[in-house]
Amino acid sequence: MKVSDFDYYLPEELIAQHPTPVRDQSRLLVYHKKSKKIEHRIFSHIKEYLMPGDCLVINDTKVIPARLYGKREDTGGKVELLLLEKKDKDQWQALVKPGKRVKTGSRLVFGNGVLKGQVIDILEDGSRIIEFHYEGIFEEILDHIGVMPLPPYIHEELEEKERYQTVYSKYAGSSAAPTAGLHFTNELLDELEKMGVKIAKITLHVGLGTFRPVKVEDVKEHKMHYETYYVSQEAANTINQCRKKGGRIIAVGTTSTRTLESVADDKGIIHPGSGKTDIFIYPGYTFRGIDGLVTNFHLPKSTLIMLVAAFIGKDEVLNVYKKAVEERYRFFSFGDAMLII
Repeated sequence: MKVSDFDYYLPEELIAQHPTPVRDQSRLLVYHKKSKKIEHRIFSHIKEYLMPGDCLVINDTKVIPARLYGKREDTGGKVELLLLEKKDKDQWQALVKPGKRVKTGSRLVFGNGVLKGQVIDILEDGSRIIEFHYEGIFEEILDHIGVMPLPPYIHEELEEKERYQTVYSKYAGSSAAPTAGLHFTNELLDELEKMGVKIAKITLHVGLGTFRPVKVEDVKEHKMHYETYYVSQEAANTINQCRKKGGRIIAVGTTSTRTLESVADDKGIIHPGSGKTDIFIYPGYTFRGIDGLVTNFHLPKSTLIMLVAAFIGKDEVLNVYKKAVEERYRFFSFGDAMLII
């Protein structure tokens, strides 16, 4: 299976540069797995496809303003950091640009000196371990001088920071948003709960894998990076009870999917706990934890489109994407959504 098998044609003007004015007024492509029927709706119409007893699983991670712009202390040369994962109290794994010039021992300065860092290690993948020095509370400093880490294909400035957060974001730690969840409003979630749809909240902090393209041609040779997850006993109970009573488990996003598939046993029972997962889902995978999926339209040749292809079939996902292009859907992080049931 080749990475190029997951390529498709996408006009650049269909790459969404900003979110829709109202979250749940983005478009929704509904794909029915059994009949292969496609419907074109508005996201708020999702309630017409969910039933009492179903369980919607959402990722309540919160994006941190993880991009830092600063300079090298010795030369004054510009440097850019993308924080990926907290390793210790004041130590973070980060991507650094320009990487070749920032070596072990390099001292970095951010925000006119309110935050300083030193490279203490260089990992095999080229990322760095940075130890930070500051006075006060790190999260408050980061909120003041950090920038939301929008993907490189978004060229327009984001006017409202919270539009790159889900309305239910809670636990800080992600370098990118779980974008399928961006379409939900609190009102829509309330409506679904009043209908009898259960909402289960789990956490997966989106990390390095989001920013790294697949560089090998053989899909099986690609190595996913670890991401931290947490599934509470309450969430596991909610999901397992829904399944026991015959309800469907609908994952919101590939992050929720990867988490559920990491903690589900062969019978589909979800086990609570925390840890790290590097699960890579591509065609041939047998799903255990989900029955349906809410997802955005993903980059060509990405691990995300491979996951969707695993769920509905490679040829079918390419057919659906071709139809989405023809219908002028908006693609990627700020784009429209697809419901697969």
